[in-house]
Amino acid sequence: MNGIRLGEYNRLKVVKEVDFGMYLDGGDEGEILLPSRYVPQGCRPGDELEVFIYLDQDERPVATTLRPLAKVGDFACLEVAWVNGYGAFLDIGLMKDLFCPFREQKRRMEKGNSYIVYVTIDEDSYRMMATAKVERYLSKDMPRYRHGDEVDLLVWQKTDLGFKVIVDNKYQGLVYEDQVFRYLTAGDRLKGFIDHVRQDGKIDVTIQPTGHRHATEFSELLLAYLKENNGHCDLCDTTPAEIITDRFKVSKKTFKKAVGDLYRRKLITIGTGGIDLVGG
Repeated sequence: MNGIRLGEYNRLKVVKEVDFGMYLDGGDEGEILLPSRYVPQGCRPGDELEVFIYLDQDERPVATTLRPLAKVGDFACLEVAWVNGYGAFLDIGLMKDLFCPFREQKRRMEKGNSYIVYVTIDEDSYRMMATAKVERYLSKDMPRYRHGDEVDLLVWQKTDLGFKVIVDNKYQGLVYEDQVFRYLTAGDRLKGFIDHVRQDGKIDVTIQPTGHRHATEFSELLLAYLKENNGHCDLCDTTPAEIITDRFKVSKKTFKKAVGDLYRRKLITIGTGGIDLVGG
């Protein structure tokens, strides 16, 4: 489609109004219908609109002002709306569901279940299509991140080491099990922070800020905790990491840094029974 990006947002001019909607200038594709239900109030010929373009049931380009759950080039977690003899149809938030043929499924998709997929264009039919074989669409380029950079994460799948995640809709990353301080499941979207980019391009990610800044932030939370608990915390350097994580949702390393920060500031004393607020 010359000039029109199927499965993406396009900015098009309204050329005429009809009883059932507005026609938009689709360039070489001719006029594209924006049905009445999607026409913004007060819209008139000559206005420009940002619309999403996809193919309707008759394979004709149609426009909508709806914001689908994903566009071409996106990784997303989508629910199966129905299944037939050719594949699964995923709810993408449009009138027409997104097709994922059996050949693009890792295992047979079932109605009601959600799956991580990549949205692309089928080269044979030129229709939007989903594929669960997402690995082939992850970038092989060397990531240019630095330690501590904030990134967007899509949780992909659980592994023995932790959770595979998709970083900034482009790269594969890993959050190690001992860095997970909240319940995670495939499809969750959250902010993360770059811990390390290896020489092979693999990315280690955390879901909390890294380094000194995070320890400083937690030291203030720990100080507030002490003030709210009669100046005492029964945890210390020898407390098992899982107990610290369960109580404060941080790693033992972060806890120890925060304790050290408060001690250097002469705000606490450290004993075998835990830590105590000075003057508390």
